[in-house]
Amino acid sequence: MSKTVLITGCSTGLGRSTARHFAAQGWNVIATMRQPDPSLAEANPDRLIVAALDVTDPPSIKAAIAAGVERFGGLDAVVNNAGVSVVSVFEATAPETIRRVFDTNVFGPMNVISAALPHLQQAGGGAIVNVSSGVGFVAVPLLSLYVSSKWALEGFSESIAYELESQGILVRLVEPGAIRTTNFSANTMAATQLNAVPDRYQAYFAHALQAMMNYPFEETAEQAVVDTIYRATIDRSPRLRYPVGPDIEAYAQLRWSTSEDTYRTEMARLVGQDTWRATFKTPA
Repeated sequence: MSKTVLITGCSTGLGRSTARHFAAQGWNVIATMRQPDPSLAEANPDRLIVAALDVTDPPSIKAAIAAGVERFGGLDAVVNNAGVSVVSVFEATAPETIRRVFDTNVFGPMNVISAALPHLQQAGGGAIVNVSSGVGFVAVPLLSLYVSSKWALEGFSESIAYELESQGILVRLVEPGAIRTTNFSANTMAATQLNAVPDRYQAYFAHALQAMMNYPFEETAEQAVVDTIYRATIDRSPRLRYPVGPDIEAYAQLRWSTSEDTYRTEMARLVGQDTWRATFKTPA
């Protein structure tokens, strides 16, 4: 009997590709998004349904799960892929933007997991894959909200991994590197335009943004992330983290295999902080 997975954030990019990949592997897929696009199911109508789901709206989550369970008979896995980001100076970021990032990236997965757990337990176990980021364990400038939301997701996931293992449910964190080919980057920059940069930060913002544009690593392939999400879902080992991408592999080595001083020095180089310090005098 085919297994069933619910995936959030399937309107474009990574979520859409992941839904198609699971269906191609013989899974039943509940592909969810805030504004349903039925065309996603056209290539595989027997195995894939599209359902409305907003991770900040618990009733919509329950309705999507119910529709999927009614269609396919159960639920075996969840992929929390929906997420938002913004490039901003924290001091100038509107409170409603802060809430939106955390509502989507932290409370959203919590809402989905809470609604899915009874069905996973009824199935006798399963998998929860939370799509995090390499900045879930390293920090970079201008992404303080995204970084902190992913750190929260990582801590939450690691903690519940112990609890849910007792129920036969395995929790995974997939940590992708920079993917510039999806709409995520475009949506991030659109959100960025809504936050004015104060004059006193203009020079630093321009410098840090340029360092971000001059990223020293190759882009992470979207298909590599899709493959990793699928592998994490079917893996029955106790593994928690699945970093994917040349940048994140380097970050993981730096974060976990060096001293704090070495880590901080190298990260300052990677984000352009060392050249800022050499060029500008920071106010006392």
